[in-house]
Amino acid sequence: MTLQANHLSYSIHDKQILHEVSIQVKEQQFVGLIGPNGSGKSTLLKNLYRLLKPESGTVLLNEKDIFKQSNKLIAKSLAVVGQETPIVFDFQVRDLVSMGRTPHKKLFEIDHQKDVQIVKEALSQTGIAHLETRNFSSLSGGEKKRVMVARALAQQANILILDEPTNHLDIQHQLQLMDLIQTLQLTVIAALHDLNIAAMYCDQIYVLQHGRIVRYGTPEKVLTPELLRDVFGVYAEVQQHPLTGKPHLTYISEQFLKSAPKETSSIII
Repeated sequence: MTLQANHLSYSIHDKQILHEVSIQVKEQQFVGLIGPNGSGKSTLLKNLYRLLKPESGTVLLNEKDIFKQSNKLIAKSLAVVGQETPIVFDFQVRDLVSMGRTPHKKLFEIDHQKDVQIVKEALSQTGIAHLETRNFSSLSGGEKKRVMVARALAQQANILILDEPTNHLDIQHQLQLMDLIQTLQLTVIAALHDLNIAAMYCDQIYVLQHGRIVRYGTPEKVLTPELLRDVFGVYAEVQQHPLTGKPHLTYISEQFLKSAPKETSSIII
């Protein structure tokens, strides 16, 4: 399954948030969106999964206009894990994950054995089977995030949209979650805050700045010291990690650069 945006623009109260943004997520690609705070990453994702409607441009799911497809068809094809977890009622974890089965059921249809098994597998995959009878409100931020990922897995969609999926997670669970997502053989697009996580897991990366795509390509092509300085305003050394073969970023503070010997600082600058 593929997801594509063509010349997407969006504004709020006469403030332009996205400017003619075009991206393409091919089948079973892991595509990352990176950029400074306020660059438009979350707004772009919300346009892609129809929470917001662009003022111009198109969003295509499998080459068809996403706004002309039924809600049920979209829900069978596309699952979303947002930054926030706004749950109105305090469900048990098991019941909340079971809601991921809704697109596959008729109105008022009860859960069948297949549904129960899929929910169990989703709970197990995300490492929260021991929480299944806990109330959602009693969980930590990281546990809530994994519940929402489990619900998305129970949905069995082919495309997964993630907005800061590692937010609130400690480093162990960040890596476990990203490892899981990478092994699911899904089409994935994720807004990521941690650039080393993006470098390690993404096949392709789009860089957003002021609502525009300013760079696109593999992590090796995109994550350069020059881009990090120009877009993120930070100095960094970028090396190939000896184990992963992926770019690894080491950030350098301006204060250190000011006090470092000239020959040392010139390596970064």
